[in-house]
Amino acid sequence: MPLQPARLEFKPDGTPYAATYDDIYHAAQGGPAQARHVFLGGNDLPARWQGRERFVILETGFGLGLNFLAVWQAWRADPERCRRLHFVSVEKHPLTASDLALAQRAWPEFADLASQLQQRWPALTPGMHRLHLDDNRVILTLVFGDATTQLREIDATVDAFFLDGFAPARNPELWSPYLCKGLARLAAAGATLATWSVAGRVREALAGAEFDLAKRPGFAGKREMLAGRFRSRRPNRHPAPGDRSAIVIGAGIAGSTTAHRLAAAGWQVTVLEQANTPGSGASSNLAGMLRPLPSADDNRLSRLTRAGFLAIRALLSDLPDARWAPCGVLHLARETVHEAQQRHAVDQLGWPAELLQFADHQEAACRLGQAVAHGGWWFPGGGWVHPRSLCQAALAAFPDRIDVRLNAAVDHLEMAKNGSETAWRTIDAAGKVLAEAPVLIMASGVAAPRFAQFAWLPQRAARGQVSHLPPAATPSLDLVLFQTGYAMPEIDGIRLIGASLSYDDEAGERVADHSDNLARLRLALPGFAPGIDPAALRGRVGFRPMSPDRLPIVGPVPTALPVGSNTRLATLVRQPGLWCVQGFGARGIVWSALMADLLVSQLEGEPLPLERDLVDALHPGRFLLRSARRITGENDDS
Repeated sequence: MPLQPARLEFKPDGTPYAATYDDIYHAAQGGPAQARHVFLGGNDLPARWQGRERFVILETGFGLGLNFLAVWQAWRADPERCRRLHFVSVEKHPLTASDLALAQRAWPEFADLASQLQQRWPALTPGMHRLHLDDNRVILTLVFGDATTQLREIDATVDAFFLDGFAPARNPELWSPYLCKGLARLAAAGATLATWSVAGRVREALAGAEFDLAKRPGFAGKREMLAGRFRSRRPNRHPAPGDRSAIVIGAGIAGSTTAHRLAAAGWQVTVLEQANTPGSGASSNLAGMLRPLPSADDNRLSRLTRAGFLAIRALLSDLPDARWAPCGVLHLARETVHEAQQRHAVDQLGWPAELLQFADHQEAACRLGQAVAHGGWWFPGGGWVHPRSLCQAALAAFPDRIDVRLNAAVDHLEMAKNGSETAWRTIDAAGKVLAEAPVLIMASGVAAPRFAQFAWLPQRAARGQVSHLPPAATPSLDLVLFQTGYAMPEIDGIRLIGASLSYDDEAGERVADHSDNLARLRLALPGFAPGIDPAALRGRVGFRPMSPDRLPIVGPVPTALPVGSNTRLATLVRQPGLWCVQGFGARGIVWSALMADLLVSQLEGEPLPLERDLVDALHPGRFLLRSARRITGENDDS
């Protein structure tokens, strides 16, 4: 279902008002003071986050962003603040960017912080949106959707809860026993909560979820508020790592963005690359396409590419040396039925126009400057990225934390044990130890299966050949065009088209593939590149790591032991300290930032940037479970 943005209105005295719920967002006597009294004070903040590695807050209604701004300001002002602050907030009806800016004008004391938040405000699409703020020390995860369904998809260990929804009488689902038990699932030992509501049904639901409650003085004429503490003392499910040092094998897009996110989280990273420059393998094409892949049913691939697209856009904005251009991507339909499907997907999804539009054949022709048979999807924020520059910029962002070692070919891996501690050693062909660390992340693309620890992964090398055309021999093109093949704007005096797909290992260019690249573009534009001899063309051949389900392979690496049919991902035996970021296929650019963020969040034990079902869909162990189920004849749906 498309998101329904909030209907922001104002009462005569200027108090912001939500017409959908017939309720105000905060007391008329002063929103910032209410946020500090009820939510920070009710959770004993900032005292409870002082001296800690991280602190996690979960809020049940983002609203105008007031609570977040108050927390961020207090964290900044506290010299004893935690190293990393996570703020996770669920919002069913988020404000549009313009309404957010309008509402936040009322608080000049937050002007600087509010401006930063507004600049990064995401497109209003369902799911999780992660914003990295304050040099990656403050991480805001916005969860757009209904809390009654979205809460069970959050994977986090929460230290403090802000229960800030509209009045229980106007929004009872947000205060239900079911939702309160969902909070308890996420609560850390000793987690606290605060809310302005003292309604009997609220107290009963929270007490039933193992929260000990106490009334405290209220705010702005409201006599009482509620504070609570989680009584369970269960151990932390996601402890922070003790030693933040890691080895990343591979300096392509996967390895470079992973190293960047690790360094941003305070890790010391050694990157080993067998070539003499980063981005030399599958990441060395002149350019790659940047766009999501919608579907009317918003399936896993659609959700993942949308989240990935928004994540890499945000990262590119933070890397000034990365070359990219948001010139727009036009994805033309193949035929009439496909055109109708594309139009239906746009109508069904209801994505904001800045993310996705449908262009009929007339609009498409206008954008291209020549007639086309069909319309298609128009992605205004899509474009192209120069992969190697992305790799180099990501690795250079933290020179004191990322040690890039080129011409460092790893022959095999060894795990060393010292008591209860383990470390991974990377060994070259001469037996020399190249690096040693407690965490090793495999990001070497098609080379991964040659290592014994990854030989079981069902990853294939997909051969792709692109063609380089002289721009003068082709129609003018100011956008990225895609149908069954793609064509880029002129980049460094070259028009890139492609790409073929096969599963052989021929490294040399093939005239037949150049011919095929031209033919597929001429299906969309019959007059494209007339008179070009495929035999005279040059290009590049690359091998992309492809998983059987075309999804990335990201997470902890299990042992390849025989797996029983009743085994689940959570019970798979892991290889200590061994992780992978693999299987990007042809979508390396779109996947890269999001997958790196996911892996680092898992390593850190922090809130994950994706819904639990999507995290499970990416887990390396999914292939072991599927194999076991096929053997036993069970339904193959992990």
